[in-house]
Amino acid sequence: MRVFNGVDELRAAVGSRIGVSDWMTIDQSRIDTFADATLDHQWIHVDEERAKEGPFGGTIAHGFLTLSLLPHLVKDVYRVEGTKMGVNYGLNRVRFTSPVAVGSKVRGSVELVDVSDVSGGVQLTTKVTIEIEGSERPALVAEWLTRQYV
Repeated sequence: MRVFNGVDELRAAVGSRIGVSDWMTIDQSRIDTFADATLDHQWIHVDEERAKEGPFGGTIAHGFLTLSLLPHLVKDVYRVEGTKMGVNYGLNRVRFTSPVAVGSKVRGSVELVDVSDVSGGVQLTTKVTIEIEGSERPALVAEWLTRQYV
């Protein structure tokens, strides 16, 4: 866990890899729960028997499930002290570059791309890469915007 003590330390880290999260296993139960929450029950995600005959040899996680893991994966990579609060501001770019097969392990790798002033604080631009254990291609690459208010 990397701890930044205020905005100046954040600015000094621009351009660096902040760290990586622990690995997390993507099981069928998580995929099914996500399908229920989003009403996206496409067979490639939830029908294990049919998916065995599909292009990936089994079910895969929804791309948006993988994206929704960003807060969980990043929370143990870094935190900012000396600010009042942090909020999610959005995404500039997201690419789903490889499917996440059921049973795969994923982790988040975080790079601090930019720190810019906004009213009441700073906006952080981080590049988050969701890696798949044993795969050269990541599952997802996202440019994530968060704000820290001072």
